[in-house]
Amino acid sequence: MISVASNSSTEPQNQEFSPKITPGPTQPSETSACVFKSKLPEIPISDHLPLHTYCFEHLAEFSDRPCLIVGSTGKTYSFAETHLVSQKIAAGLSNLGIKKGDVIMVLLQNCAEFVFSFLGASMLGAVTTTANPFYTSAEVFKQLNSSKAKLIITQSQYVDKLRETGENFPKLGEDFTVITVDDPPEKCLHFSVISEANEGEFSSSTVSIDPDDPVALPFSSGTTGLPKGVVLTHKSLITSVAQQVDGENPNLYLNPDDVVLCVLPLFHIYSLNSVLLCSLRAGAAVLLMQKFEIGALLELIQRHRVSVAAVVPPLVLALAKNPVVANFDLSSIRVVLSGAAPLGKELEEALRNRVPQATLGQGYGMTEAGPVLSMCLGFAKQPYPTKSGSCGTVVRNAELKVIDPETGCSLGHNQPGEICIRGSQIMKGYLNDDAATATTIDVEGWLHTGDIGFVDDDDEIFIVDRVKELIKFKGFQVPPAELEALLVSHPSIADAAVVPQKDDVAGEFPVAFVVRSNDFELTEEAVKEFIAKQVVFYKRLHKVYFVHAIPKSPSGKILRKDLRAKLAIASPVP
Repeated sequence: MISVASNSSTEPQNQEFSPKITPGPTQPSETSACVFKSKLPEIPISDHLPLHTYCFEHLAEFSDRPCLIVGSTGKTYSFAETHLVSQKIAAGLSNLGIKKGDVIMVLLQNCAEFVFSFLGASMLGAVTTTANPFYTSAEVFKQLNSSKAKLIITQSQYVDKLRETGENFPKLGEDFTVITVDDPPEKCLHFSVISEANEGEFSSSTVSIDPDDPVALPFSSGTTGLPKGVVLTHKSLITSVAQQVDGENPNLYLNPDDVVLCVLPLFHIYSLNSVLLCSLRAGAAVLLMQKFEIGALLELIQRHRVSVAAVVPPLVLALAKNPVVANFDLSSIRVVLSGAAPLGKELEEALRNRVPQATLGQGYGMTEAGPVLSMCLGFAKQPYPTKSGSCGTVVRNAELKVIDPETGCSLGHNQPGEICIRGSQIMKGYLNDDAATATTIDVEGWLHTGDIGFVDDDDEIFIVDRVKELIKFKGFQVPPAELEALLVSHPSIADAAVVPQKDDVAGEFPVAFVVRSNDFELTEEAVKEFIAKQVVFYKRLHKVYFVHAIPKSPSGKILRKDLRAKLAIASPVP
């Protein structure tokens, strides 16, 4: 079971913007205190419903329209079929003993079975924790142990990762059940066991689901530290989806004629929320791609007339710079939404030249925030002007403020500080971690993001820096603390620190500073290989520097600014 700490319209015009940033006050000031809200009016939100009921609330209006399109095969599921299979999954999971409050893990790349499993678990009142199938065994088992998942849905090629034996490892077939969407290996079940169950044997109406019951359990490192389970409730996800797509003038205007690209992994909250759940609610079709490959992506966009593309900066780079793009018809695209990491103005303009008919803008989010904090208003049904480099304005039915990180006082327009968000969409808390929850959500309900930004005179948000230590590699989270813990476990490493190195393609990649113990023969390649064997690809070290000592404060905290300064003057730059 889950436990947490209790705690007027104009045509869009893209404008260059060079804000004048004024210093924040060092003492609290009543005149500078400010809470920012959306330019769009607040809307009624059906947050008393279970998530699956909310998503399919208008099913009768588009039951026969395409809901899921499997890119690799072209197989299409209508909304009615998607709803029916999800009901069968709920019945099948129930037959296997999964009940309300239990956790299942979905260890899959993008596929229809991912969607059915998530929705079926919701109907049952169960909780889904999503994990990257490219994780190592150790990473999967950390999440499995923390979430106490009773069942894993995956592909057969990943099952070997689940056969690890050891004192702290649960046993496959004894402590948890494994279901594969393809031919099942020994001790595993086939997906048909749940997908072909009799939906009549189970009714979601018999399950009493409270709005504050958890439904999703993604893992995030928050502002610092090791990955933690983020408890997202039915209410928080419904609120977040509604903030984006509900109302007479939705912030993200989707309609049943749209085909929404889903190439970003559904195990990432950005794709799960802003692509899948928003599309289900709006009646738009979702085009599922298992992985990014530029040629296949462009062919699918052209064939299925993709109209809405959710992307991350590395994908923007490929679309903007790869010459093969010129060979495909991308005229169907009307919206390009970039998120998960900041998108530079130059790259934004380069993509705009490739898809001049599209509205291009950014959103800003954080898993703990449910996840969307702000979004470009150029995506609205009645769009507002947008500015290059802006993350848009705060979503509806929420409050945002900017505080001085030192004093905690609230700041006004054009004054950079830590961004905080408050509303029903934020997480319930971290799984079984009251201390981390209290550090992130204060007593007044404000979630502290760890990001430094400011709100300009037009209430648009710009991110300028980070307080938090998290490294973002192509939009994926790389927590330095996790890599540091692995590094110091090496018998020849006395101390270590990990910091981000800027990169045009990846955004950032992890770089390590290492203090050898007594083995002066320890090489950079040996350290990189030691880490690579234990972590998923995007957490691998790209450079290792050997130093005599790690700079630390009197309290023992790593002085990462000093290490980043060393990187800035390194020659050659790694």
